[in-house]
Amino acid sequence: MDQSTRPGPGQAQGRPVSRRPASPPPGAGDGDSLSTEALASEAVTPDSLGADIAASDPLPLRRRKRPDLTTGPIAKTLLVFALPILGSNMLQSINGSANAIWVSHLLGEAALTATANANQIFFLILSGVMGVTLAANVLIGQAAGAGNIELTKRVVGACCFFFVVAGSLLGLLGVTFTPAILDLMGTPADARADAVAYLRVIFATLPMLAFFNFLIMAQRGLGDSRTPFYFSLTMVTTAVLLNPLLIIGWGPLPELGVAGSAAATFIAQAATMGLMLTLLVRRKSILILHRPDWKYLRPDIGLLSTLIGKGVPMSLQMMLVSLSAVTLMSFVNSYGSATAAAYGAVLQIITYVQMPAMALGASVSTMAAQNLGAGRMDRVNRVAGAGVIYALIATATPVLLIYLFEPTILNAFLPRTSPSFEIARHINALILWGFIFFGVSFVFTGVVRANGVVWPPLIIMILALWGVRVPMAWALEGRFGVDAVWWSFPVGSLAMIAMSTAYFLWGPWRKAGLLAEVAER
Repeated sequence: MDQSTRPGPGQAQGRPVSRRPASPPPGAGDGDSLSTEALASEAVTPDSLGADIAASDPLPLRRRKRPDLTTGPIAKTLLVFALPILGSNMLQSINGSANAIWVSHLLGEAALTATANANQIFFLILSGVMGVTLAANVLIGQAAGAGNIELTKRVVGACCFFFVVAGSLLGLLGVTFTPAILDLMGTPADARADAVAYLRVIFATLPMLAFFNFLIMAQRGLGDSRTPFYFSLTMVTTAVLLNPLLIIGWGPLPELGVAGSAAATFIAQAATMGLMLTLLVRRKSILILHRPDWKYLRPDIGLLSTLIGKGVPMSLQMMLVSLSAVTLMSFVNSYGSATAAAYGAVLQIITYVQMPAMALGASVSTMAAQNLGAGRMDRVNRVAGAGVIYALIATATPVLLIYLFEPTILNAFLPRTSPSFEIARHINALILWGFIFFGVSFVFTGVVRANGVVWPPLIIMILALWGVRVPMAWALEGRFGVDAVWWSFPVGSLAMIAMSTAYFLWGPWRKAGLLAEVAER
């Protein structure tokens, strides 16, 4: 049977499934998107999945072609799909770095420490809902590979319901308990007031931020990574321009201090999401639920249980990463603001080191999900191999560049005369190289998750972070001081890659069937 028409693994018998045409229309090359005329000739309705993927192209189809994630050369397709995701991640990190630069240079080290502490807490709480976003991305990817339009709409409706309820609840709790949370972290006294103001504004944005990220991930699940990049560029540009204006006040804009940095991000995200929704409506995207689809906004207990069941382990994994960072931050805080500010600057640098691997992890997950939905396990294994090679190259390169140009890079976050400057250089020397190995685990985890297998990656993360990294920092701190915290990073990374590689090679994750599980519910 031809690969383009055979059912995906685990597809339920008798369940209505919309499919792409079995053969491309005349004149279309392998991997080409379907044009509107071709869809009409194949008797596919305008709101079908194929039409949505074609229509989501921000440039006319005659000017460029969208890669088909289930056909064509794997290495090239993965790279083309991953680059916009990497660009989006880089833009998000630039936004965070710009916030740190403006706060540090306009308000001082105590304010930078405040934002570093506040961001660790916010990312911990945000992780509680982001797992569902990742689960939705995987499910939409498999549905796209199988051509299942109805499932895609069900996922969109379920996520709308989830993010309105869960995002609002977590945001409210975060705003209420911000002071108590920061006290538990041992936030330095000179940074506490700024941290409270900054974090409360950030928590207020949580419902919108979670839904914004879902829209980004949903578009990627459909195979479009470029449109999210353009919107990320819009959002970051707006935030960077607004940041200093709201921190120090300009014209009619109020002087908000450190809270202005958070407010700039909120305004930029709100404006960008409005533009994104407008564009999706104009394109008649399948991600926009029109009146006949409003039935999907009702709580779908079966689908919600699947999304939450798969999302909770992913959320726990992200929460454990954030919680370990919060725990280590509490260790670092005990050494004073100079060390905490140095660590905050290094955390900004680490985001750039991790970006390529994170982009590749997200890319291989989407690409693997679509191929799993199309029944192409042979391509899934090759996707993983290409991802590993790219991850090693793409992570080692920024590490080398940072070591070569370290004084210049650090000076963007810390004045050279600051006592934190040399502390940050020492931290970099001990921890950065370990992220080269950590990056490979992102790829293996992304492929495994693409088939709905979420608990083994969580267990591996628990063992690496809470069985190795945090205990090592705690046990050896008395002997080596804060250096025990720095050394725990590469040791934890080595443990992570060893376990992730072993599970990918010999674990039973290939036998799972996410679409079959959804069909059963």
